[in-house]
Amino acid sequence: MTTTSFPVLHSLSQNHLFKALPVDELEKLRPNLELIPLSLGKVLYESGCKLTHVYFPTTAIVSLLYITENGSSTEIAIVGNEGLVGLALFMGGETMPNTGVVQSGGFAYRLQGHLLKQAFNSSVAVRHLFLRYTQALITQMTQTAVCNRHHSIEQQLCRWLLLSFDRLSSNELIMTQELISNMLGVRREGITEAARKLQSAGLIKYQRGHITLLDRPGLEDAVCECYQVVRQEYDRLLPDRTAI
Repeated sequence: MTTTSFPVLHSLSQNHLFKALPVDELEKLRPNLELIPLSLGKVLYESGCKLTHVYFPTTAIVSLLYITENGSSTEIAIVGNEGLVGLALFMGGETMPNTGVVQSGGFAYRLQGHLLKQAFNSSVAVRHLFLRYTQALITQMTQTAVCNRHHSIEQQLCRWLLLSFDRLSSNELIMTQELISNMLGVRREGITEAARKLQSAGLIKYQRGHITLLDRPGLEDAVCECYQVVRQEYDRLLPDRTAI
């Protein structure tokens, strides 16, 4: 495991799946885990391509996007320090129909796919934990579909912001309105108006691609039920993850 080239101290426990694993199982993985930087916009895998590695974010956030034939995109889920990217490697599918793109730059631990398969197949603890995480991720995907269909752009933005800030150690997110509109699959003008309302209400501050969370309780009051459905399912299935 290589960490000496990076000035910021990192530990495996920054990823909640690693923190939830039994110590002996984590120690088996440790020598093969590589800490790598993930820059904003980096593509970790593309639709239909065979996966070679799995990523365990610590400070980065990865967006799972579905890109249509005409180039339009919609985010179906986000993954941060609560999970992993590349679950097809242990589910047996080898490829994914979506694309994994870094939404917020940071770091992640990378593990070769065949080593992940070995751990999944040989360890009951690893298998049960990863399957519970998969169920939580599926909940996020299905609730995203519900939210996109039935709730306002402002509510969708609130949900997206809360899920993103849940996966960050700070109250600041670097993200343009254009990128957010691409993530949510809505017009940029809709995001501009929704962000203006949230800023006027004192919930966030938006300036030159920087979003600062000012009033989390207020944002939680403004969001639809979709956020709590996802949050409660993660807490139920992954109770050992650090409370935010």
